[in-house]
Amino acid sequence: MFKKILIANRGEIACRVIKTARRMGILTVAVYSDADRDALHVEMADEAVHIGAAPAAESYLVAEKIIAACRETGAEAVHPGYGFLSERASFCEALEKEGIVFIGPKPKAILAMGDKIESKKFANAAKVSTVPGYLGVIEDVAQAEKIAGEIGYPVMIKASAGGGGKGMRIAWNEAEVHDGFDRARSEAKSSFGDDRVFIEKYVVDPRHIEIQVLADGHGNAVYLGERECSIQRRNQKVAEEAPSPFLDEKTRKAMGEQSIALAKAVDYQSAGTVEFIVDRDRNFYFLEMNTRLQVEHPVTELVTGIDLVEQMIRVAAGEKLPFAQKDIKLNGWAIESRLYAEDPYRNFLPSIGRLTRYRPPAEGRHGDIIVRNDTGVYEGAEISMYYDPMIAKLCTWAPDRLTAIDAMAEALDAFVVDGIEHNVPFLSALMKHPRWREGRLSTGFIAEEYPDGFAPVEPDASQKAALAAIALSASLIETNRRERHGDRLRAATGDLRSDWVVKVGGDYVAASLLEGHVTIPFEMGMKAYGRELHVVTNWRPGEPVWSGTIDGAKVIAQIRPVLNGLRIDWQGLSVRAKVFTPRHAELDRLMPVKLPPDTSKLLLCPMPGLVVSIAVAEGQEVKAGETLAVVEAMKMENVLRAERDLVVGKVKAKPGESLAVDAVIMEFA
Repeated sequence: MFKKILIANRGEIACRVIKTARRMGILTVAVYSDADRDALHVEMADEAVHIGAAPAAESYLVAEKIIAACRETGAEAVHPGYGFLSERASFCEALEKEGIVFIGPKPKAILAMGDKIESKKFANAAKVSTVPGYLGVIEDVAQAEKIAGEIGYPVMIKASAGGGGKGMRIAWNEAEVHDGFDRARSEAKSSFGDDRVFIEKYVVDPRHIEIQVLADGHGNAVYLGERECSIQRRNQKVAEEAPSPFLDEKTRKAMGEQSIALAKAVDYQSAGTVEFIVDRDRNFYFLEMNTRLQVEHPVTELVTGIDLVEQMIRVAAGEKLPFAQKDIKLNGWAIESRLYAEDPYRNFLPSIGRLTRYRPPAEGRHGDIIVRNDTGVYEGAEISMYYDPMIAKLCTWAPDRLTAIDAMAEALDAFVVDGIEHNVPFLSALMKHPRWREGRLSTGFIAEEYPDGFAPVEPDASQKAALAAIALSASLIETNRRERHGDRLRAATGDLRSDWVVKVGGDYVAASLLEGHVTIPFEMGMKAYGRELHVVTNWRPGEPVWSGTIDGAKVIAQIRPVLNGLRIDWQGLSVRAKVFTPRHAELDRLMPVKLPPDTSKLLLCPMPGLVVSIAVAEGQEVKAGETLAVVEAMKMENVLRAERDLVVGKVKAKPGESLAVDAVIMEFA
């Protein structure tokens, strides 16, 4: 077994590999760029080596610097994680020349499966079911339009060397092929250094289901069940689960056996994933084979009990798999939510900055529930514009699917992230969505259910009553501590007053305090919305998480102080609440509403990013839907289009300029 390995990656996956290596008694070496000097993976590793400037192309993507770090530290093997150099055969070959072991498949398998075009040709030859499409390299837009017309719309334009949703576009007509082809090639070149793209038929209402395979160097290979990865946004996975609520045993077996046949055909060694598109009739089509560890691998680990990183290390060290296919059993259900630094209320645009507060839920087993959080950040860390916006991967396991979903909802309610915008509100709302809970999924789920983007969820009467109870209890605890403190000159005495008005959002809710005990745990009986509620909580002022029971039901919510009140985040809801005496409520109703500034004649930068191009000139007339500018952030290009017919006034930004969020790109006449 290896004595020391180097992790050629960063963030949560580097931390994940370090944890397993430490448990196996293996020393670890981290590498880091200028932007990651204070990163968590650097702190966790036994040694750390600086490898360059912040851009990945000058650090994590430079194979020579990784190899030099191995020589410097005496690392015997390299675990690549995912992304960066994980699927680059030339890197694997360069390591072999230096006598350094690559913890992953051999170059032959990477070359055969790592390129989407070649992998489809290989899969066809191996009689694996594939999606109809054109597998050759497409040279220009005219050829792309011709091929798309022959295949039949809709089509998918994909980067050959791509992954993670980058360099991918769906086109429903010729005009979208024209625009999507250029965007896909541009993203592919900037992300992977390879601008080749191909086109295939887009399956309507598809599910994205993948099979986890594991193979050693002695001819043994197994599949570890499947993962449902259909909840995607811009072809980027958002939530995953294992197993799939859609597959039956017959389909699972057929997909698994095809995956093993493909793995054996390329002499695959290590962990790998065979991805399929599955239609509504459970017909499945090969998409690609990822010759690396997947982001969503924890859900497979939770339902199989197998540490995939450990098995990758053992296989690379020449060991045999310690189990056969008959030994693989799927136990319970696991859900993974990807926490991203992005604003769900602004079309999920990236958000960068410092984590002023980062408090994940407690990990471990809690009764029949397991909570796991794979992360590479800490409170005070910075989310950089140079890398992927992932903050953490929150996972829950339970004996059945709905219990695992409810556990995830509770864990998300307890996950405190401040300082940046993030997608926890969306993930929380997803856990309550009827279609998600019923398992009626497709890769179009988010676009179909949120066609106008994700908006704050409106609470119903029952939820408003609970929100009023949370707000009133927190206000009374705070007021009691402040006004009854022994050091006050005139400390309040007597009973708590019984008549209150709680403003929940824009509603004024009359609340009658039936009883109240000011000790901790705090108890109160109250009446609101015609309901009597009994509330018990251990919450203390300053704590970001309010936990307790309302009428015996467990409730976990986040509360943050705002001007003269609280903001409460719960189950995807985000509501401002204020507690008044009846007289103060009367006066509050008279306060004028402050209107937001008019930005209708401005194009604002929706996220911190780099201006790639300006598509218009001053004085130009533009029609609705036409491109105004392209802004790149976190390795994704975002096309900014005109929302209506307009005339361009002054252009205030230039290509190559870095802009902050809401910076003015151009003005309209």
